[in-house]
Amino acid sequence: MRIMKKLTYGNAGVNIDEGMRLVELIKPAVRSSFRKEVLGGIGGFGALFSARFTKLKDPVLVSSTDGVGTKLMVAFMAGVHSTVGIDLVAMSVNDILVAGAEPLFFLDYFATGRLDAKKASEVIRGIARGCRTAGCALIGGETAEMPGLYKPLEYDLAGFAVGVVERKKIIDGSRIRPGDRVIGLASSGLHSNGYSLARKVIFERLGLTAKSVPQGFKDDIGTTLLAPTRIYVKPVLRLIDEFTVLGMAHITGGGFTDNIPRILPGGLKAVIRKGSWPIPKIFSLIQAGGSIDDAEMLRTFNCGVGLVLIVREKDESAVIKRLKALRERPYPIGVIAKKGRGPDVEFTD
Repeated sequence: MRIMKKLTYGNAGVNIDEGMRLVELIKPAVRSSFRKEVLGGIGGFGALFSARFTKLKDPVLVSSTDGVGTKLMVAFMAGVHSTVGIDLVAMSVNDILVAGAEPLFFLDYFATGRLDAKKASEVIRGIARGCRTAGCALIGGETAEMPGLYKPLEYDLAGFAVGVVERKKIIDGSRIRPGDRVIGLASSGLHSNGYSLARKVIFERLGLTAKSVPQGFKDDIGTTLLAPTRIYVKPVLRLIDEFTVLGMAHITGGGFTDNIPRILPGGLKAVIRKGSWPIPKIFSLIQAGGSIDDAEMLRTFNCGVGLVLIVREKDESAVIKRLKALRERPYPIGVIAKKGRGPDVEFTD
């Protein structure tokens, strides 16, 4: 009679011990992000966070979820895993911010074909760093080892954030009117959008590698593409305590063209002046290398502006001055106008 070999979860490709090693590696980084509202520690079945918002009369919770997309493929190529966690946090907390909300806590989901605790800990330390920058707590997450679904050395990321805002202070764009001014805050590069097109141009059409340094560039392409998404939370929360901000748009997938209209009341458009802000070299490289027209660039990429704020004309100069004092790079890039039959966002030279 044939004797069958006993199987274990490890034989099937899932290493529980490696998962436990990861937990120990990330504990200090995770704890470093905790706020006073966090109850308990790491390792419970559910994360606990106190909902006693004593300074708010009518608190409203705001949530957002996102991933990092194919920017992860650049991380795999470059062998750099310490910054994509920042991107993961940024994509959700910036979305919460545009409602005027303060991010409270964040949870992540890390999925891989074969768990490498050291590599995974680099990613999660980046998540914790992003949380500290945003002022929110990394209070939980999930690590999934799924052989056969993912390639052994690759992983995927997702996460979500929860924030809070006083109901009467929600920023929704409803008070925007003609004549209001559009201010753009500088991005650090592509942030976490447009990488499918960027990779096709850079690595396929131009034949560059992650270590290539194009003429006029200070860093190699891998470093440039992996520049982490800016987290605008703390300076902008300070700003809205001091000034009336009528609307904000996080410039992610869809660029200017699709994101700014999401906060505009009916019958209005944003008129954006091309050339009113500096465009990082990486965008010029992509546009020239792919023969991409301006309209496609402005709908796919942030083109150097990661967050848009709309303020009253009388406040524009003071807001820009304050943002500079908060170490942001603000640019007056446009104006709100009545809309005819044209597009919601009009670009002028």
